[in-house]
Amino acid sequence: MFYPIYLNLKNKRVVVIGGGEVAERKVESLVGTGAAITLISPEVTPRLASLAHSNQIQLQSRAYAPGDCSGAFLVFSATDDAEISAAVFRDAAQAGALTNTADRPGLCDFIMPAVVRRGDIAVAISTGGTSPGLAAQLRRKIAKTIGPEYAKLAALMAGARSEIRRRVPDQEQRKALHYRILNSDIMDRLRRDDNAGAERRLKEIIES
Repeated sequence: MFYPIYLNLKNKRVVVIGGGEVAERKVESLVGTGAAITLISPEVTPRLASLAHSNQIQLQSRAYAPGDCSGAFLVFSATDDAEISAAVFRDAAQAGALTNTADRPGLCDFIMPAVVRRGDIAVAISTGGTSPGLAAQLRRKIAKTIGPEYAKLAALMAGARSEIRRRVPDQEQRKALHYRILNSDIMDRLRRDDNAGAERRLKEIIES
């Protein structure tokens, strides 16, 4: 059984081995996290080359070599070479890094969930690696339920957080206020793209 967790990767070294479509998906999931991403592969997809050209990742155009996992926090092995995958897993363990190996559960310290993202909201779905197809199906269903209005609401709540804490120092009262906001008509206004109206309603509830 895997333990679900969200990691802060800001300024942490993350190494990705491989340059194909699988590696591309791993890198795409990392871009925007603030991680220092190093990609190691003699050949890469056009998308990965573009990310390297724009300095979003560091590309080392060569084969994997011992020591490449040194200083890494996470390592993604996305190569179809079984010997390299085993070597990466072994080297990463010695370097104290956690490893995810594509299609090799036995060479994984962690697995990647299917994720629905709406702004700062992230919903992760996992089947423990037993059925990626089922995880993907659940992701599609959840994506239909959680629309872009949830990202807007999260942004509104983030903007009002300091004001709420200033006005309502008591934790239980703050909790009650949050539920008043969530159970109000703010979400309906956001669904209608009435962002200004939602902001006004939020202000009214906080000030009341």
